[in-house]
Amino acid sequence: MARTTIDRLIINSPYEEPRQHWRYNRETRLFELVEGRRPAGYVVATPGSKSFDDPGIFVEIPLVNQIRPRVKAWREAGYPGVTSITKRLLDHWRDPEEFNRRRFFFCQLEAVETLIWLTEAPPAERVGIEIPGDGGDFDRRCCKMATGTGKTIVMAMVIAWHILNKVANPQDARFSKNVLVVAPGLTVKKRLAVLEPAGAGNYYEAFDIVPSALLDKLRQGKVLIRNWHALAWESEEQIKKRKSVDKRGAKSDEAYTREVLGEMANARNLLVINDEAHHAWRVNWEAEGKYLRQHGLRDSAEEATVWIGGLDRLHRSRGILTCYDFSATPFAPSGKKSSEEALFGWIVSDFGLNDAIESGLVKTPRVVVRDDAVPDAKTYKSRLYHIYNDPDVKDDLNRQANPEEPLPDLVLNAYYLLGYDWRETWKAWKAAGLPTPPVMITVCNRTETAARVKHAFDSRRIPIDELCNPEGILHIDSKVLEEAEAKEEPTAVVEASDEAEDGEEEDAPVERQLTKAEQAERLRKIVDTVGKVGQPGEKIQNVISVGMLSEGWDAKTVTHIMGLRAFTSQLLCEQVVGRGLRRTSYEVNPQTGLLEPEYVNIFGVPFTFLPHEDSGDGPPPPPTPKTAVEPDPTKAEFEIRWPNVVRIERVLQPTLTLDWSKVQPLELNAAQTPQVAELAPVLEGKPDVTQISRI
Repeated sequence: MARTTIDRLIINSPYEEPRQHWRYNRETRLFELVEGRRPAGYVVATPGSKSFDDPGIFVEIPLVNQIRPRVKAWREAGYPGVTSITKRLLDHWRDPEEFNRRRFFFCQLEAVETLIWLTEAPPAERVGIEIPGDGGDFDRRCCKMATGTGKTIVMAMVIAWHILNKVANPQDARFSKNVLVVAPGLTVKKRLAVLEPAGAGNYYEAFDIVPSALLDKLRQGKVLIRNWHALAWESEEQIKKRKSVDKRGAKSDEAYTREVLGEMANARNLLVINDEAHHAWRVNWEAEGKYLRQHGLRDSAEEATVWIGGLDRLHRSRGILTCYDFSATPFAPSGKKSSEEALFGWIVSDFGLNDAIESGLVKTPRVVVRDDAVPDAKTYKSRLYHIYNDPDVKDDLNRQANPEEPLPDLVLNAYYLLGYDWRETWKAWKAAGLPTPPVMITVCNRTETAARVKHAFDSRRIPIDELCNPEGILHIDSKVLEEAEAKEEPTAVVEASDEAEDGEEEDAPVERQLTKAEQAERLRKIVDTVGKVGQPGEKIQNVISVGMLSEGWDAKTVTHIMGLRAFTSQLLCEQVVGRGLRRTSYEVNPQTGLLEPEYVNIFGVPFTFLPHEDSGDGPPPPPTPKTAVEPDPTKAEFEIRWPNVVRIERVLQPTLTLDWSKVQPLELNAAQTPQVAELAPVLEGKPDVTQISRI
């Protein structure tokens, strides 16, 4: 049955292959619930269309749709062709008796199964599968997974699969026990530390990815995590332009490799994992340079060149066995929209945002589709749908304005409506006893707009007092944040004590001014810890930024999003909304077997092709309060320990039993029993009877 609105988007279990999906009918402009899994693909805008309800054009990803049924049949057949180690891991990951721990989502298992299938399945099963490259000399495979679906856990599964197989059979050239993980920034790099097998809080133990008996073997492998900035290199042309007195030439590939890999410098045949791999694309400067500069993509292209160029150098010196890419949006920048050519051609598995929403793995977005004011005269859509494009707003937000200059009335009204909804959410969260507040984020088009928004809250021109609390407002300086993210390790921030000792009030030293590097690191820490109890960002509730928020930002407490910038593609919409889609809870409703919805309310982000729920009458409900169950240090003396049992050996010992009923009795006759024997020495073979003795 076709519907104009959807009352519940979550229709699939997160632990099973999707069985149905919401399909948008281009003719009727209605959604209908259809059986079967949504084909792998993405939607691009209809050429020339500017309609708010443009149904778009669905573009399939043929390679993924070709691989999916083969992997499914291979799975149902019991994974023929895999090594004993791989089979043990696959059985462990799907063992129904292991469900007392957190289960792996279907999308996580399918992603790692696809990579295993491409490596270990019998060649006959892979006939006809041709995976295009990126033009370089090493192979790449990409898993497209929506934000919030657990890419890091999949990375850990892949690393365990490779290392354990290589340790078990060092001659097997399909595997590597030396892994290089490349991160898009310092924040992500620190979070990927869970991929180090011997690290505290590693995912292999935390999520029971590896059976305990194999943990020691896993630690025989090496995992090196580097920020992409560590791959930076200078060409001869760049060195010639250098104004420094340092006139040394470009480093050789060998010297560069030793610097980048450090203690893993002697490793060969590396396994490379690119996190947020849409930053790592191969640029053809001769053909695309002018286009990239015209569309403001020069910086991202230079970043991609450093990233991929660094991997090229490592491949020449040490060899890259395989490069696995993980991204929610694996597109190379294409200017105004995501076209078929911009999509990575080596995508082998896909679990997109719509799939994640329908499985409940992320928050359910709710966009404003109507209000009680006069709609846009051309589109009949609420003016709050894409606020930036409103004629009364666009020119005003694109001019160089001082912070104290008022925002357009439509923007102020939008903030009041969204802010009122946020306040109701804040009250509900407070009543539920949640320790941190809900968060509203604003994404602006330029620094001047962000400054005006900040001033509007500081001066209470937006009459939501709770949202105007200066201690809860975080105005992100994008350039400062980028400076902090470009580090390999965080800068140490040394701050003066807030309290002076007795009798030293008058002579207390003036608090030292933080350096630019320290200021950048302090900002990064606050951004990184929004919504986390006991951390610097604990009380932040109003985040104002320019452009895109860092991919490392994964605050789970975002409930409201305001978009004040141009959204020229659905890809950009997905990237912005993705910053607020991470769930706080993954508890399944025992009656339905589905996850309960969590919501994020959105103004100004025109998500045309995304199904969204009817907003209903209320704000996003608070998440279910949780009670942390953890050991009490004061009761350490009562600790109960269990041994770490590596294996149980059974020794079989025979037991002798006697059936007396079957034993024949022994009869003794005294007359026939000798009691005395006479002995004589033997001489020349004859006994000498004169020398008899008795016994």
